[in-house]
Amino acid sequence: MATLNLTKENFDSTINAHPMVLVDFWAQWCGPCRVFGETYKAVSEKFPDIVFGKVNVEEEIELAEDFNVKSIPMLMIFRGEIAVFAEAGALSSAALIDVIHRAQALNLEEIKKSIQQSNQPTQSSQQSQPSKESGS
Repeated sequence: MATLNLTKENFDSTINAHPMVLVDFWAQWCGPCRVFGETYKAVSEKFPDIVFGKVNVEEEIELAEDFNVKSIPMLMIFRGEIAVFAEAGALSSAALIDVIHRAQALNLEEIKKSIQQSNQPTQSSQQSQPSKESGS
């Protein structure tokens, strides 16, 4: 599968429409990005059921800022609209395939449950503040 150019206009719809999306944040001037880009493209052909997207950080500054991209290349993996992996640095073909397999093996329901639990207020924050006693 060819890699897909992701922009601010199609990023969310791409993530929402596919069960698994890999995103490579890169720039043309970045040597490691170009090397990783070749690996990324080759590996994408082995996984036709996964979307492999690319975000040019020079053209899509807002997306890079939204995802706090500080170093490139940076790879993110989304499953079910949830970012399950984010790491800067060029990966070898074997390492990228390993990361993909690990992301595929994640139990998405457990991840969603964990997110829901972490978004719930803790018991101590649910308790009301102690009332001030009136003094004499």
